[in-house]
Amino acid sequence: MSAVLAHNLRKTYGEKTALDGIDLDVARGTVCGLLGPNGAGKTTAVRILTTLLRPSGGRAEVAGFDVTTHPRQVRRNIGLVGQHAAVDEVLTGRQNLELFGRLYHLGGAAAKARAAELLERFGLEHKGPAKEYSGGMRRRLDLAAGMILAPPVLFLDEPTTGLDPRSRTEIWRAVRDLVSGGTTVLLTTQYLEEADQLADRISVIDAGRVVAEGTPDELKSKLGGDRLDVVVHDPARLAEAAEIVGRLVPGPAEIDRDTRHVRVPVSERVRSLTEVLAAFAAAGIEAEDVALRRPTLDEVFLNLTDAGGGAR
Repeated sequence: MSAVLAHNLRKTYGEKTALDGIDLDVARGTVCGLLGPNGAGKTTAVRILTTLLRPSGGRAEVAGFDVTTHPRQVRRNIGLVGQHAAVDEVLTGRQNLELFGRLYHLGGAAAKARAAELLERFGLEHKGPAKEYSGGMRRRLDLAAGMILAPPVLFLDEPTTGLDPRSRTEIWRAVRDLVSGGTTVLLTTQYLEEADQLADRISVIDAGRVVAEGTPDELKSKLGGDRLDVVVHDPARLAEAAEIVGRLVPGPAEIDRDTRHVRVPVSERVRSLTEVLAAFAAAGIEAEDVALRRPTLDEVFLNLTDAGGGAR
């Protein structure tokens, strides 16, 4: 059974279209990444799925409940961590979590017990006020607050925006721990590395539509799989090097004269690399650098999305 399901989901504001019929199907216990440029519609989709907005058309279910007809049941089964920290900086981490527990109608003893459990789980046993926390600690506290009721589905809307690399890694570790415990996560992000690290499947959204979906590897393979990338030392021999590469590797060789690169897609990684280097040595062509690499999600993103954007 799907944890999050959306079919032909639409949202309009007068003549402006924010979502133009997106479909989503998120399996339980997985991470689904919503990837897209600013204005693509990621946050709008999250707001509809968390019952903060009503859709203009289509339907969606979260944890088996329709977001329009059963919003209360949806809210009982989700957690939401938005783009901005929602913690009280004057209170300690423990006090913040106890406060959230009481707001969720936990009794005093239950709120304290849950706060203690989450503080240990997220490494937040610092006794000072939240204003003394680092950016990563504040986001971990946000995550902990979203998990007060241990919801089956957790929505993370750009959770690491503005964090340094170490803090971002801390959040990734916390998300992985949640998923290993059975939580389903729907993650919106603009960080391609973040989606690559965390998501089991990715839906790329542009101008309110899903323009591609699949695992990170499936999306990368759409750009042609692995590539052989050679930097030739002598620019005068670039054309000759490209001719050799094109003869040995079936596929169109690309030349970048400014950087002295020759690039070609390959299906047999090691064999192609060995044959090209041997042919270069026989011809007396010096290669400054040789690499086998897969397309990155950055390249997939740029290939699939329109920088013109749509609605946030």
